[in-house]
Amino acid sequence: MDTDPAPLHLHRFDAARNMARFYALSLAPTLWGEVALVRRWGRIGTAGRQAIDTHPDAEAALAALHRLAGIKTRRGYTPV
Repeated sequence: MDTDPAPLHLHRFDAARNMARFYALSLAPTLWGEVALVRRWGRIGTAGRQAIDTHPDAEAALAALHRLAGIKTRRGYTPV
């Protein structure tokens, strides 16, 4: 994988709503030559949930990572 960005960690806090959430994005190679976009999210302090989306190449996975990061920052998440 030639494009290997550092994992992206985002947090969102809202004291009025008792909200403390995290969202993490990272890329990882698969055994079959694809690239996996690993997404983790949940309340800060918990293990949270995880989803893995596979993409045919690093460029497609990186585009998906940037798209999701943009969506989350528009919803109020900030990089840690």
